[in-house]
Amino acid sequence: MREGCVLDRLAALGVDTVASLPCDRTQDLCALIPERFRAVNLTREEDGVGICAGLAMAGARSVLHMQSSGLGNSLNAIMSLTVTFGLPLPILASWRGVYREAIPAQVPFNRAIPEVLRALNIPCTVIRDPSDEALIGAVVRDAYDSMRPHVGLILPLFWEGAEEACPVEQVFPTRARESAVEYRRIFRDPAMTRNDAIRAIAAALDGEAVVTNIGVPAKELYAANDRDLNFYMLGSYTQATPIGLGLSLATNKDVVVLDGDGSLLGTAVLPVVAAEAPANLTVVCLDNGAFGSTGNQPTPASGRADMELLALAAGIRNTCKVQDEEELREAWENRGRGPNFIHVVLKPGNAAVPNIPLAPAEIRERFMRALRGCGTP
Repeated sequence: MREGCVLDRLAALGVDTVASLPCDRTQDLCALIPERFRAVNLTREEDGVGICAGLAMAGARSVLHMQSSGLGNSLNAIMSLTVTFGLPLPILASWRGVYREAIPAQVPFNRAIPEVLRALNIPCTVIRDPSDEALIGAVVRDAYDSMRPHVGLILPLFWEGAEEACPVEQVFPTRARESAVEYRRIFRDPAMTRNDAIRAIAAALDGEAVVTNIGVPAKELYAANDRDLNFYMLGSYTQATPIGLGLSLATNKDVVVLDGDGSLLGTAVLPVVAAEAPANLTVVCLDNGAFGSTGNQPTPASGRADMELLALAAGIRNTCKVQDEEELREAWENRGRGPNFIHVVLKPGNAAVPNIPLAPAEIRERFMRALRGCGTP
């Protein structure tokens, strides 16, 4: 069975995790992945970029699998995270729109993918038919050897004519359950700024690996308590919690994500966090109701969306809402096994802090050394 041979090849290369959003042309492959690897089931492709980044920094070897149309959703994350920090990312993409394609909407973007990737200097290998199977291994090896993204575009022709030993059955968990939420919260006028909250958390850190959101939050954490175990994001909007999730799946350290309401409203990762349920992950939602780094424009959380309720609806059960420093310290000290979601209600505003004087590779290298126990806490 060709799907099994592909998975054998990935296993032989040391791959331990596959983050995947399925394509109907690779449905048998998708059904077999959980039998061989840790399978992280995505709901949006670019979340897989962040998850794979976290896995890579923690020493795991992952592959991102998607339909090629998902590359359009993922390109900014690939360039601003994977390329900027020099991280490995092998992508196996089912290449739609060019071979016996019956869906017109698949054609316009997908037919241009090789040229798009070439313009961005992202390596791309086309895998056309079964004689090209070895190229799949070449894609994975190059991504890890060269510390860069590499896309393998697999034509549907590759899977045609494969001998079927037996149909692949998709196994579903039982859906019988009770879903009941009794929820009432009062929002007070905020007492803290984001910088107040970050300084309180920074003072309490004790060996946790921390991922902080892009822009001013990263600079505020650097100013409050620079540590080797801080991963400062420099771009890639919405990827803080995906990176933290990837880290938590591949390390025994406690992992803390300092994310924002705007970022979390723009991602689809919270249900994935709930499904993976890493006990060592805490997501701190620093909710100032604004896109703080771009001029404090209001987000939907400023007067409507309740970020704690959003986390509960996604399936995260350990949640709380805090609205002053005492409540934040208490929530931090009393957090148990996760995943935890701490919703911190804040007023808008940015501290006057300087830029982070570290190059992306320096941030990555010292963070990875510290994760291995070779850096300063």
